[in-house]
Amino acid sequence: MKKLPLLASLLAVGTVACAQTAKKPVKPVPAAAFAKGITAADLKKHLYIIASDEMEGRETGTPGQYKAAKYIADQFKRVGLQPGANGQWEQPFSLFQDTLTRSTITAGGKTYEFGNGFYSSVRETVNQTLGQTPVVFAGYGITHEQYDSYKDLDLNDKIALVADGEPMNAEGKPLIPRQEGAPAATQLKDKLRAAANKGARAVFLVSDRVPAMGRAGDRLRRTGLYFPMMTTMEFIPNAYFISPEVATAILGKPWAELAAGLKAGKPEAVTGQAELVFEKGKNEIKSSNVLGILPGTDKKNEYLFVTAHYDHIGVINGKVHNGADDDGSGTVSVIAMAEAFMKAKKAGKGPRRSIVFMTVSGEEKGLLGSRYYTDNPIYPLSETVADLNIDMIGRIDADHAKDSNYVYIIGDDKLSSDLRPISEAANRQTKLDLDYRYNDPNDPNRFYYRSDHYMFAQHKIPIIFYFNGVHPDYHGEGDEPHKISYGLLAKRAQLVFYTAWDIANRSERPKVDRNEK
Repeated sequence: MKKLPLLASLLAVGTVACAQTAKKPVKPVPAAAFAKGITAADLKKHLYIIASDEMEGRETGTPGQYKAAKYIADQFKRVGLQPGANGQWEQPFSLFQDTLTRSTITAGGKTYEFGNGFYSSVRETVNQTLGQTPVVFAGYGITHEQYDSYKDLDLNDKIALVADGEPMNAEGKPLIPRQEGAPAATQLKDKLRAAANKGARAVFLVSDRVPAMGRAGDRLRRTGLYFPMMTTMEFIPNAYFISPEVATAILGKPWAELAAGLKAGKPEAVTGQAELVFEKGKNEIKSSNVLGILPGTDKKNEYLFVTAHYDHIGVINGKVHNGADDDGSGTVSVIAMAEAFMKAKKAGKGPRRSIVFMTVSGEEKGLLGSRYYTDNPIYPLSETVADLNIDMIGRIDADHAKDSNYVYIIGDDKLSSDLRPISEAANRQTKLDLDYRYNDPNDPNRFYYRSDHYMFAQHKIPIIFYFNGVHPDYHGEGDEPHKISYGLLAKRAQLVFYTAWDIANRSERPKVDRNEK
């Protein structure tokens, strides 16, 4: 982590007053009176609603998520924000989920069900029905200038049956040379392309890992939520991973013998027959981000975002996962900050820049809500000066059990050299221990990439991510409101408030002068 220069003449948070050194007493700032309005009692009141069983775990695309969205919108309206999504409180978007309805392979007088002898990627496999179709054993299924599995084989309108892996020499090294660190020429996509070039309609890939699966659970029969993607014009045949038992039934010869011959460099020319059915349906899932805006004064066409995700993981095995910390804590902090800024506005201390308070859904599904917003921005990304993102700030992790006066700061120095000095000046009001350990580019947890700020960062918008670290109840049913440290939650939310106050009121927007990943 690069060392930043010390700016001894920082402006006091929320003022445009004379500079002061860190050694001088901190002068009262206008922000302080309003920051005190962010209280443990108010946060607790909101969180016991947001993280209640009534919200059903707030899983994206469920009634619980819709109830939470309405509650947040009602609070934004109550405190006096303006609707932030083109005159509406919610920015709606559609997600999709594919669900398997029927899939079988019939060969050798036996029918194998999906998950019992074979499986396929429900997301990547398209609907396909093949009656009795010739199946050709094509070794490793590789086409290369030094090795061609398809030499003298006719695969047109047939199914290619290929072995997992690649050919090896006598020393156990890949027969097809490749540069160090480069991917093997035997990756699945390459095998599928090779089969497609020979006219194959599908590929059966034999894998020893299939039998260990047993019957596939529900998670294998449906995809996660996703946005529709542009389809490629390239034809790639469906890939079905089959067990050695199914391969034996198709080809009429023990797979172990065929595999041994292939490994010895003497693949047999074997054919068989199979019937195939793969059918799935597509469901559209409705979701939304909730936005409220506080217009600025002389710099109202520049926007500061304060964000958190309000979705969680729903009901699992009949147990409601309420996600009080993840990320009910961030959601209620956004509500509390919105109210504090509105009180400042009514007192004649409104922000110079506009502040957008946004809670997003789909974070637990892959940062989908924030991705949708940045792909479909309501306010120009070029005029979005920063995103302060809150994801879990209500608990205490094991590393701080003895001194809980902390918060993890992540990403504050990745894109702008201004944000860390702003953040540390803001912290002179709250006096938290700002822990930067997870800001290390080599952090194996990669938290920087795992919350909604990252969608803004990809557009070169400076960000700060506030985080309390993980705990035993992370993504568990025990993440309940009674385990939140409400005084600490209020203090952390006040830090974000002071930081937002400074950014919203300073003369110059934070400069973008770094490009760290």
